[in-house]
Amino acid sequence: MVLGEDTRESSRWITATVAAGLNEAGVAVESAGVLTTPGVAYLARMGEFAAGVVISASHNPWTDNGIKVFGHDGYKLADAAELEIEHEIFELIEKNNSAQRAAAAAPSLPATSGLHQAYVEWLAKHWNGAEKRKSSGLKVVADCANGAASALAGEVFAACGIEAQLIHHEPDGKNINENCGALHPEVVAQEVKRRGAALGVTFDGDADRCLFADSRGRVVNGDGVTLLVARQMKAHNRLAGDVVVGTTMSNMGLEAVLRREGIRLLRAPVGDKYVLEEMQKSGAVLGGEQSGHIIFRDGDATTGDGLLTALRVLQIVAASGKRLEDLISDLVVFPQVIKNVRVREKQPLEQIPQVKRAIEEAEHQLDGDGRVVVRYSGTEPLARVMVEAASEEQMRRHAEAIANAIQTALGG
Repeated sequence: MVLGEDTRESSRWITATVAAGLNEAGVAVESAGVLTTPGVAYLARMGEFAAGVVISASHNPWTDNGIKVFGHDGYKLADAAELEIEHEIFELIEKNNSAQRAAAAAPSLPATSGLHQAYVEWLAKHWNGAEKRKSSGLKVVADCANGAASALAGEVFAACGIEAQLIHHEPDGKNINENCGALHPEVVAQEVKRRGAALGVTFDGDADRCLFADSRGRVVNGDGVTLLVARQMKAHNRLAGDVVVGTTMSNMGLEAVLRREGIRLLRAPVGDKYVLEEMQKSGAVLGGEQSGHIIFRDGDATTGDGLLTALRVLQIVAASGKRLEDLISDLVVFPQVIKNVRVREKQPLEQIPQVKRAIEEAEHQLDGDGRVVVRYSGTEPLARVMVEAASEEQMRRHAEAIANAIQTALGG
């Protein structure tokens, strides 16, 4: 198996502990060192590995950490398999509470040479000589979130002839995602404007997604990227079925402009895993989330990849000779607000009368001129309330009412 990790203080000892356990079970392990989540997915499917494991908590604070597993095919495990593994882990913790002592005793795992470089070279293959010449004058600011992209972005951009100025690329174990990266896209947007760059790109902690900023210092989220790439693929007859997969959070404005282009938007539940499942069912070759997870199925990628997304977007901008903002200027975004409510437990929302009433009232009053999406976070004890409406006053009023109902019933 191949292991990769992000830059959190805890990642090294967790990696070492996982490796020690695998070795004890008779599994040979190689470490790729600090590598992005999609980098490990690439190695799992391209190398002689049965699976790949990433130690990362993605966009979460440095105090959190987690484990992601990819099969030999480069895809994340099915929900049922993940739940079975979690069940076994919690059973073992209950039986033996010495996990911390075992972790402290595990030896550090040295990185295997060549694994990191193999992924960089695969990314660089997405550019040819002509594209390098076109991109030579493209000035880019890249925010690495003090995360896994810090170890890769400079090499990848240099290999493609892109003049990239890196920021937040000096991780210290505790500064991952801290006031930087895809959680704070306004930071790179300000830097683009201050430095007079053509555009900016900003990654999350494990670089499986990215957001952008245009030359005017405005944030471009995954909806804008989906539109940009969908148009380019359709123009080159590469958008299978003229269909794109988004999520329940994808803005109604994106759906409207895609429809004008003759492109159908399918909606999946939030989460890149579910976007991918819908893509596989529908045969779509492009899927995206507002958060910046963009999945390309016109090549051999198997998961969202922030660095690959950055290259695809930069390639389109360089080839067009236009500014990013000009390429998506007709995307009219409906006002949208997301409110997070901390909860003490995750009861089914449809079983809580006051919450159900607040949602139904909002949907009745919006009457097709907006949308309501209420869901729980997959990684935190939060309920997320999204309301989208033609009227900003309606949007805020309904979001507040639903959030207050959740706070009253489940507030943590």
